[in-house]
Amino acid sequence: MNANYPLLSRIQSPRDLRGLNRAELPQLAQELRDFILQSVSRTGGHLSSNLGTVELTIALHYVFDTPEDRLVWDVGHQTYPHKVLTGRRERMHTLRQLGGLSGFPRRDESEYDTFGTAHSSTSISAALGMALGAQQKGEKRHAVAIIGDGAMTAGMAFEALNNGGMPHAGNVPNLLVVLNDNDMSISPPVGALNKYLARLMSGKFYAAAREGAKQVLKNAPPLFELARRFEEHAKGMVVPGTIFEEFGFNYVGPIDGHDLDALIPTLENLRDKPGAQFLHVVTKKGYGYKLAEADPIAYHGPGKFDPQVGLVKPAAAPKPTFTQVFGQWLCDMAAADPRLVAITPAMREGSGMVEFHKRYPGRYHDVGIAEQHAVTFAAGLACEGLKPVVAIYSTFLQRAYDQLIHDVALQNLPMVFALDRAGLVGADGATHAGAYDIAFVRCIPNMSMLTPADEAETRRALSTAHAHDGPVAVRYPRGSGAGVATTPDLDTLPWGKGEIRREAGPSTGQPRVAILAFGPLLYPALDAGARLDATVANMRFVKPLDAALVERLARSHDALVTVEEGCLPGGAGSAVLEALQAAGVQVPVWSLGLPDRFIEHGDPALLLAGCGLDAAGIEASIRARFLASSGSTPQLRTVNG
Repeated sequence: MNANYPLLSRIQSPRDLRGLNRAELPQLAQELRDFILQSVSRTGGHLSSNLGTVELTIALHYVFDTPEDRLVWDVGHQTYPHKVLTGRRERMHTLRQLGGLSGFPRRDESEYDTFGTAHSSTSISAALGMALGAQQKGEKRHAVAIIGDGAMTAGMAFEALNNGGMPHAGNVPNLLVVLNDNDMSISPPVGALNKYLARLMSGKFYAAAREGAKQVLKNAPPLFELARRFEEHAKGMVVPGTIFEEFGFNYVGPIDGHDLDALIPTLENLRDKPGAQFLHVVTKKGYGYKLAEADPIAYHGPGKFDPQVGLVKPAAAPKPTFTQVFGQWLCDMAAADPRLVAITPAMREGSGMVEFHKRYPGRYHDVGIAEQHAVTFAAGLACEGLKPVVAIYSTFLQRAYDQLIHDVALQNLPMVFALDRAGLVGADGATHAGAYDIAFVRCIPNMSMLTPADEAETRRALSTAHAHDGPVAVRYPRGSGAGVATTPDLDTLPWGKGEIRREAGPSTGQPRVAILAFGPLLYPALDAGARLDATVANMRFVKPLDAALVERLARSHDALVTVEEGCLPGGAGSAVLEALQAAGVQVPVWSLGLPDRFIEHGDPALLLAGCGLDAAGIEASIRARFLASSGSTPQLRTVNG
């Protein structure tokens, strides 16, 4: 037994938790909260949201028979307490590290992770499917979706609610939706009055009395309608639940999500009620750690830190990140062009838009976690002559693919898509990696895509995209790049043109190789090119591809190697092969990029090295492919080896 955590150290599974006395649970919550704080401070990870769900997690596992009963966590930012209580406490030191625990729920990690999540607003749909699956198989178990107030802004959540409260095969499924509302403070009415109302409205007496009254009043339709309206308006005056009742759910709450004496009996009542239930709990991000309570955004996803001291700004200013370069460009271009408007789907801080919001509040639009709406809303702005800039993570643009095609590209609207987090993202893993944007953007007519190599070129690429009369995506990675200083100018790049950054020397008998680099991998390609004496091109554009440069390099070299931090199927390497085929040029081409599998979480440098995309890996691949036999030339090939 760990002396610091006498209760928590006894919990190897939720079965152990359910064996505790109710009076012991507050102490368990205190131990669990401290364990998470200490653990995340050593590994980095999501903190504020997890500190806010400690009591809720304990209550859910205490009341429901998990894993037989299904818990589906939305997004997964709040699942560290869940991981600790479900047998993974001793592995928390490996969180978000290569080969360690994922920061999100994963079905292959634990039987208690019933559904893999990381993008928001999927939990209700998944839990509904599980509830109906149990109903169809005649199995008696519960399905619970835990969703945050931010995730409830997405249309998918409301689509699921609309479907979840209606009868299926004659029965409304046994589904419980728990709304974890951590955006509103817990006022006295929520704590005292609403605790009483929640327990009352979730209890059997209230349900029986309500149903009995309905049966009596049905014989007098005017009185029945009056009573129904009175009930709706009475509940609406004290709880914001009328909308969920209209979806067919029995609404309960809001209740204090940190009060186990309110949570447990309410959940027990709802567990025993058939049909669609909706519980509204109010929690506080960072609860129990004053620094995180005071600044939950800063402590949302911190790196390593000392809990006694808190986050400390680095003494020396680090290199600006690509995100910061975008944020500065956005402000500068807005000053130069009054038509510019900026849209984000709830990622103001992550996309570097805080300063823009301060300076241009009337031209800033945060539409919530609603990527589909963000893209079509921006398209509407473009139709009115404005110049929208949609700041969106690469992985989140996947959620608005239909809108990108039908509402933007088909109409050839002038818009800029600033695709942050392109390529691998490190600790967040496969769900957040921007691995597919090159492939899914370049196949769309009218769409263009730039892949700047460094900070200075990113600024110029954004200006180029803004000046273009059509939809353009500019992709850039998370974090810092080569450290190339930007200038305050708003200069553009020559449209559709790449550049030679290194020219190979005179032939020495070895095959002449040209490396075509897309994006920040230009710099490891330059390092490899120097050791190989290879030509290196900074391609800049995936679409329109500089086909003339590709053909010139193909005719003057014995082999081409493409390098990209994106998926190989349909990627930039494929674009080069298509260009060569169209030009009728045959030359061996070897494409380096992300393999056709999901890349796990871990340190970005280690992940890139594991994919052969660091300088050493690029050099080794080229030597093995083309330079193994000195003095020989490779066989001409027309396929991507």
